[in-house]
Amino acid sequence: MIHPVSPGSIFMLPHGTRIVNKLQQFLRDEYARYGYQEVMTPLMYKKDLWETSGHWQNYKDDMFIIQSGRDAPTGCSGHSHDAMDETIAQSIEDEGLFGLKPMNCPGHCLIFDSTPQSYRDLPIRLADFSPLHRNEASGALTGLTRVRRFHQDDAHIFCTEQQISSEIKSCLSFVDRVYKAFRFPHYDLTLSTRPESKLIGTVEEWDHAESALKEALNATGRPWSLKEGDGAFYGPKIDIMVKDSSGKSHQTATIQLDFQLPQRFGLKYIDEHDKPQTPVIIHRAILGSVERMLAILIEHTAGKWPFWLSPRQAVVIPVASQFNEYANSVAKSLALGDNSQETYYVDVDTSRESLNKKIRNGQQQRYNFCLIVGQKELDANAVNIRTRDGRFLGTQSLDQVRNMFKDLTVKFE
Repeated sequence: MIHPVSPGSIFMLPHGTRIVNKLQQFLRDEYARYGYQEVMTPLMYKKDLWETSGHWQNYKDDMFIIQSGRDAPTGCSGHSHDAMDETIAQSIEDEGLFGLKPMNCPGHCLIFDSTPQSYRDLPIRLADFSPLHRNEASGALTGLTRVRRFHQDDAHIFCTEQQISSEIKSCLSFVDRVYKAFRFPHYDLTLSTRPESKLIGTVEEWDHAESALKEALNATGRPWSLKEGDGAFYGPKIDIMVKDSSGKSHQTATIQLDFQLPQRFGLKYIDEHDKPQTPVIIHRAILGSVERMLAILIEHTAGKWPFWLSPRQAVVIPVASQFNEYANSVAKSLALGDNSQETYYVDVDTSRESLNKKIRNGQQQRYNFCLIVGQKELDANAVNIRTRDGRFLGTQSLDQVRNMFKDLTVKFE
């Protein structure tokens, strides 16, 4: 839901939260495969940090700026404000200025710089699900697809120049694995190049970064298109465009190459010759905005979520009230999954509606499975299964149902 007291921010209700948690857990499971370490970073930083990163100069209008009440100037003594008074007041004001983070990259730079790094440590891949805030214009806010507060499956890869190609290839492989799990029929690759204004770095550095991304795109063997001048202020990027059911394109995943932030933060690692070198940063998100991806998936599935993402995976329906106790025990047992390795969302309908109405309600509410229980099922410790599209799967034991749930949960070899 949305509310006028917080425009552009989403209240995620219980079932929406279930889906978001599943999406994030899915990514976390994949992080082990691709060598990421998850971190948690602050929500706001002082103005000084944003000046170092270049956001204050190039992105300030899109940020939320916070003035600390304790540090705000209360005026100077005397009846006149000379230059010294104004300087002191400005210094006090600046000290109390913070920016809500629109991106995680500066915080990850601080983590990289907190300990000495060697070439043997690289690449270092830091992932972060922290909420981000961007000051979108009121007229641009649209449901879940364009918001002011959102979450990214954000990550930054600190690597050597020699590792750029292999790391970008790995990122593109990650995108492909995840989007196959979503059963997206197609997605487009685009290269966004140097903007005309509000950028940092030299033309030569930008040309070098763009050439590296072009090489990575060509290596995929997939077609890609050019978006002139649409790069971030610190570097060019590969954007992934997904179409929803209405044919509208949405930018989701992004892979950005950055030679600038490591220089601005003075990041160093020691190479094999004991010489200090500056790393390269690859900014990477697979889902992009989790809220936007949620909107795309709602359209893509028409609310008929695949079992592994569904917030309503099964509902247990007793044929009469005397089987309510058994229905509750079935739901509790199945929700815990196989040896508690996986949990599932299994509800119980103990309303006084007729059996046919309960089944119809379960199907209309998009439960993947309706599990009907009566005397025969109680005696056999089993359930009778119907799918949301009306198919009959017959009577199965609880162990068989657990195995079915397990098979329907996304797993990659």
